[in-house]
Amino acid sequence: MDVTIENEYGYKSDYSFLESVISIALREEKVENAVFSVVFVDDVRIQEINREYRGKDAVTDVISFAFEETQDFVCPDYRFLGEIYICIPRMEEQAREYGHSVKRELSFLTVHGLLHLLGYDHMTKEEENVMFQRQEEILHAAGIER
Repeated sequence: MDVTIENEYGYKSDYSFLESVISIALREEKVENAVFSVVFVDDVRIQEINREYRGKDAVTDVISFAFEETQDFVCPDYRFLGEIYICIPRMEEQAREYGHSVKRELSFLTVHGLLHLLGYDHMTKEEENVMFQRQEEILHAAGIER
């Protein structure tokens, strides 16, 4: 497993627990030889990304770019899954709003983004049910509870 966590804006918090959460998520999904990035960004950067790639001029919490959806990123030795961008200020705000710890909210957003890279979606109610149930199962396996 090769996961890169980029901290573009120098956030000072220790998010090293994500390595364990990611490892458990990959194990639960039976994913091996995977490479992807998790990038921490601010409100301005996530809004730029959201506007440029999704046509939505708003701040959001997480955006994923699944590279396996295109044939441009095929590699015989490993799976190059893509990139997950997480807006740290929005994540912290949501943790407060939902009464969660930062650990719970950041783990949730990371698993959510990773599941998108693996092909999960929530465009329909049925897809949403499957994806959100899977998120909770993975978070539970990682010992991350509400």
